[in-house]
Amino acid sequence: EMAHYIARHAGERISDSLVMTMLSRLTLLIDPSGFLFSIFVPAQTLLYSLPHSREHEVEADKIGLVLASEACYDPRSAKQVFSRMKDDTERGSGRNNAPPPEFISTHPGYDTRLNHFDEWMPDAMERFYEDGGMKCRNIRDEMTRARRLAAAKADLNQ
Repeated sequence: EMAHYIARHAGERISDSLVMTMLSRLTLLIDPSGFLFSIFVPAQTLLYSLPHSREHEVEADKIGLVLASEACYDPRSAKQVFSRMKDDTERGSGRNNAPPPEFISTHPGYDTRLNHFDEWMPDAMERFYEDGGMKCRNIRDEMTRARRLAAAKADLNQ
């Protein structure tokens, strides 16, 4: 969500909304019966708003991957999370929980997102291992110690 803020997606949506509202009102001036309006609004949603929303999501995914790798989080984890979400969705689809087709969704499909992660991963890994891996070494060492400590405490509690 930080990536949406950084990319100023909310401001873009507000600007787009103003333009689309004016255009939809214009259809009522052209055709007071509202027939043109009833065609324009769903067409605008399907042909402009939804694709634009998916573009925002893709842009936010890329920014998020960069932010994560710069903050010493392993960017490969993002792909793992979306792979698990895809698997969970596919397991649940037998109960009529299948996601909508991508063209009528506000978000890209899991396959699209996973393909983008593959495309962006070399840059993200380069950032993650910047300076020969020294940039994030202390954080990784601290996390390793924390995991070992947590495991030892869990063993004592059993």
